[in-house]
Amino acid sequence: MRISFHGAAHTVTGSQHLLEINGAKLLLDCGMYQGKRSESYERNLNFKYDPRKVDAVILSHAHIDHSGNLPNLVKKDFEKKIFATHATVDLASLMVADSARIQESDAVFVNRKRAQRGESPIEPLYTQADADKVAGLFDGVNYGDAFEPIPGVVARFYEAGHILGSAGISLDIEEHGKKFRLWFSGDIGRYKLPLLRDPVLPDYADYMIMESTYGDKSHSDPEQAFVEFRDVVKKTLERGGKVIVPAFAVGRTQEIVLHLNQMMHDNDVPSAPVFVDSPLAVNASKVFKDHPECYDEETRQFVLEARHPALDFKMLTYVKSVEESKALNERKEPMVIISASGMAENGRIVHHIRNNVENPKNTICIVSWQAPETLGRRLADREAQVRIFDEVYERKCDVATIGGLSGHAGQDLLMKYAMNVKDSVKHIFLVHGEEKQAITLTRLLKEKNMDSVHYPDLHESVEL
Repeated sequence: MRISFHGAAHTVTGSQHLLEINGAKLLLDCGMYQGKRSESYERNLNFKYDPRKVDAVILSHAHIDHSGNLPNLVKKDFEKKIFATHATVDLASLMVADSARIQESDAVFVNRKRAQRGESPIEPLYTQADADKVAGLFDGVNYGDAFEPIPGVVARFYEAGHILGSAGISLDIEEHGKKFRLWFSGDIGRYKLPLLRDPVLPDYADYMIMESTYGDKSHSDPEQAFVEFRDVVKKTLERGGKVIVPAFAVGRTQEIVLHLNQMMHDNDVPSAPVFVDSPLAVNASKVFKDHPECYDEETRQFVLEARHPALDFKMLTYVKSVEESKALNERKEPMVIISASGMAENGRIVHHIRNNVENPKNTICIVSWQAPETLGRRLADREAQVRIFDEVYERKCDVATIGGLSGHAGQDLLMKYAMNVKDSVKHIFLVHGEEKQAITLTRLLKEKNMDSVHYPDLHESVEL
């Protein structure tokens, strides 16, 4: 078997690992690389292998850095099956379609600039038609059920606890008369996250490809994050203000909705209107509602007790139209607005921040990591003035930052995950992590006498 690491190597984006087994090619994930525009376009456009010769894809979950380059794979004549859990099929179909719309829109914008410079136009990385073809290639599989993506490989999905439908993947392989197991972690979730079941640890593996995103630190308890968020909501609503939450459309938005549902049901915070204002989040929430089989026992019990769905309650409104979105800024009563994007760089959330940042009654609640130079980071840093749409605004509202809501395993769980196969594993490959995080995790594993840990370079190939 040969493994080639064509993405999420020395970075946390663009997951893409090609396995060559028994003369066939099996691709684990086909994620979009996200970085500087010019570099991203070239890296995503050009595969280091022939997509026509890939015999199957197994998708760990729907996040764009794992699924987002599937339409480009199809555009280059891949036409075989893409295996995923049922929830991932529905969610990824939605997300690659949304990504395709963005690709087309971005190409129009870039070409306008190129035309001004007398340069030839570029094509979008892929189109909505390409995304539609991806949806037609999906093959949904239940957690735990065996399937054979290529000859000599029997695969199974196991709950990863990262987002709805996310999975770790075991591959029982027979090649040249030898049998062995490869385990691909995908993105590992966390214990006690809202909505989702806890991640299943691998019980046996000869080889493992494992994420290392937070290999250098552990997280605070999700239950503590819930308490912090509850206190922010209570304080803001009681003083007549609005809580504005920039949140990623898939995963984080649904977790926050469940939190608010629980708070209001238990009368822990004043009852107030809650609005989810993001077209993708609205559509993604429908997928979440369609897959209650993925919920954890705590969420199931809450649904029974509250007698209404986890992601729908009487104070909640899913906003679809631009007109409805604009109307929220005319309303003065206390409310909660959850809107994408998570780093407040584009989308409807920017308008909500612009309209509410100068009111001291309001709170902007930051619930995820914010990249440098983004509006979200400037708010998280509590800058006195922020520039929005080329205008300067005085930040008079409160800003609250809630740690502990990350969907990725921290260092403690990554160690536990790896140590669970210590007695069997011959080699661990660390991916989906920056150098500092991966090196820290490597050192800690070696201190536990797990010496065969490797941090592969981009496009590096390894024979096993």
